[in-house]
Amino acid sequence: MPRDTLLTAFKARATILAEQRHSHRFKGVVRISSVSVASLLALLVATSVMPPLVADQSDRAVVNAPVTLLTAPIPGDVHSIQAKPGLAVDRGTVLAEITNSRVDRGTAIQLEGNVAEMREKALAASRKRESNQAYLANLDASITEKAAQLDQILKAQISELKANVAEAVAVVEQRKLSYEQSAQLASKNVTNANTLKPARQQLEAAQSSRDAANAKLLQKVSQLEGLSKGIYVGDDLLALAEIAQKRREIEFDAQRLAIEEAELRARIRDQARLLEVENQRLNSLARTAVSAPMTGEVYSISATKDRRVNAGDTLATFVDCEQRFVTAIFSYRKAPDLAVGTRVEIAGIDQSGTRGGTVTEILPKTNDRFDDLYAVPFPQTERRELYVLVRPDANLPKATGIADQVTSCGVGRWVTVTRTSGWVPSMSTIWSHGAQVLTEAFEIRTAVASNVAPGTDEKSRR
Repeated sequence: MPRDTLLTAFKARATILAEQRHSHRFKGVVRISSVSVASLLALLVATSVMPPLVADQSDRAVVNAPVTLLTAPIPGDVHSIQAKPGLAVDRGTVLAEITNSRVDRGTAIQLEGNVAEMREKALAASRKRESNQAYLANLDASITEKAAQLDQILKAQISELKANVAEAVAVVEQRKLSYEQSAQLASKNVTNANTLKPARQQLEAAQSSRDAANAKLLQKVSQLEGLSKGIYVGDDLLALAEIAQKRREIEFDAQRLAIEEAELRARIRDQARLLEVENQRLNSLARTAVSAPMTGEVYSISATKDRRVNAGDTLATFVDCEQRFVTAIFSYRKAPDLAVGTRVEIAGIDQSGTRGGTVTEILPKTNDRFDDLYAVPFPQTERRELYVLVRPDANLPKATGIADQVTSCGVGRWVTVTRTSGWVPSMSTIWSHGAQVLTEAFEIRTAVASNVAPGTDEKSRR
């Protein structure tokens, strides 16, 4: 067989043997890769299902705090707002100002009209009462003048009547004496008995005249006494009685006007007070300053300058870092190990490392209304998981130097919570640490390969 033919056959045989060896090697690599991938998937499934049920550690934990809302007390436009996230404020600090140019002044206008109308009525009543008072003064002067005149007239009449009574008494005594003389003569049969009758009649007439004079005198005396007491009885005092009656009517009318004026003045004061309150309300509706409802830190801003807001709309939210806590998610199987009062460790809340804390409450679930009470919504739980609320220790310092935080206490920051006596870690934490170690190892290897220290940036390399 020629040499070239043998060489060609040898090369073909070598090629076939090489292809067979390469095929066996490829199959081995495929088999090893399949086993590795299957093992990795099995490990992932096992670590994602079993460890959370018994883990004493949870990285699904967030720093939270009760939230207080700063709301708009009136509808209007935001004229200015000084609040910004992370700002520490004290209670009563003015943070925003709202103006409203569309204020309804209908009630104030109605109150002003009522006040003006009642003031006019009160002024009219006052003027009429003053007129009645002047009229009463004139009537009093007229009554005094007429009473003085009548007093003199009655005194003169009384003097005259007293003289008439005295004269009548004298006539009675004379007639009585004549009658007694006639009776004595008739008893001695000096005169006829019939002469006694005229004498007796004259005596009786004189006595009647005396009684009439006494009656007139008593009448005038009683009128004079009534005049001094303001009691006007008799024909002589009829005109004065009419004036006195007129005076009483005017006096009653003046008293009625005084009461009416007092009532109007009281109503004016009430309406003026209501008008003042209404004006204050309108001023507050037209422009009002909104102050911080608590001492804390601004967490978020919901309004901007010149934005239109309604009454009750949220302008900003506040958190109290003194009331902060950590919400962690654990399996329901760990509930007995995480009873209230259990000590835990919190990692990642600041740059100082791990801090202690105490379990204060365990919640099976929450709702949207419950989440609205806090700055951060509670993380979503899966089946057979629960919330564990942890209160950090009182000496926990404020978080500083953390770029993604809004408040000084790190509200909204994700942390890791570990039971102090626990020994089963969270697989997600292990995977995270493993990825970090691999990343650091890769950086070290790259740095060694390029003769540059790990962590050196591009500018330093130049």
